[in-house]
Amino acid sequence: MADKVLVCKDCKAEFVFTESEQAFYKEKGFDNEPQRCPDCRRARKQQKSSGNGGGNRDNNRGGQRGPSKKW
Repeated sequence: MADKVLVCKDCKAEFVFTESEQAFYKEKGFDNEPQRCPDCRRARKQQKSSGNGGGNRDNNRGGQRGPSKKW
């Protein structure tokens, strides 16, 4: 297994997917290679942890269902 040069899907920068990272991914059972460079992964993770992860806000009610809306 050799290092691979990948292109980040967010910033389009090249980054190296090292041999040790590939071994880690394989050990964890991950099927896909990373699609983002470490900087974009870090930024995305930070954005998600700050509550701005996107998604449908109506689904983030802790499993509680509110009254149905009738239009």
